[in-house]
Amino acid sequence: MSRAKASNASSTDETIPLAIARSPLGDDRQALALSTDLSLPYLGVASPKDIRNVSALLFLDEHGLCLQVAGKNAPGPVRAEFVTGKMGYRREHGGGSGQLVARAVGLQKTKADLHVLDATAGLGQDAFVLASLGCRVSLFERNPVIHALLADGLARASLNVDCAPIIARMTLHSGSSIDWLRNAAVDGGDDESSNQGTLADVIYLDPMFPHRVKSALVKKEMQVFRTVVGDDDDSEALLEAALAAARYRVVVKRPRKAPAIGGAEPGTRIEGKSSRYDIYPIRALPR
Repeated sequence: MSRAKASNASSTDETIPLAIARSPLGDDRQALALSTDLSLPYLGVASPKDIRNVSALLFLDEHGLCLQVAGKNAPGPVRAEFVTGKMGYRREHGGGSGQLVARAVGLQKTKADLHVLDATAGLGQDAFVLASLGCRVSLFERNPVIHALLADGLARASLNVDCAPIIARMTLHSGSSIDWLRNAAVDGGDDESSNQGTLADVIYLDPMFPHRVKSALVKKEMQVFRTVVGDDDDSEALLEAALAAARYRVVVKRPRKAPAIGGAEPGTRIEGKSSRYDIYPIRALPR
């Protein structure tokens, strides 16, 4: 999108749900490419707190790409970050295979090199943990905005000497994972001797948590996500497709007190302080 069109978009009184902008140190070419790929207006160099007619921005600065709610007093930026911050600390001090997501996937029960398919990748945090523990992880993120954030985070992390070997085990795909899962189930069937290229060993689902009335209880990431994503209304269809495609188990992350996804009942659960993992076993993991 040209700068002239961006200028017109930014001067109208109509509120725009989402636009592209950058800081003076943000990559102009990357911003223009995102504007074209996502068909979003490009506002050029701008300060998110000064934007009045755009709800949220995909914002490029010296730290990479982030999603930022516009206007004063908005929550801070959300980005896919694996090198520093929470994920950097978790990589170094996360607890290995004793972490809840690792236990749910079954890493304490097998020495096999598992192929995990993260069908709702989001910002890729759980996928990164599993890859750091040796899993080969395929990530699907169907929302193009979140996909762009994740792709940017993975690209930046691949340049870090400590993270590069982990990122090499992660492959990001676009589009809906439901279609892939259904096709895999048809093509791969239930052939125990088939390789991992068709069926994933474990399929991991983390659909958008149900909306909570008290917004203070929702993490910053979820508040910002809802400006562009909303809820996942096809969770039952996704679970059904995953159960038909997974080799050993399906794992679903849920709020601790939320009901299970409709359909098949989980075989067991692992609970944490705020969330839990519903486990749907299909066959025993290899030793």
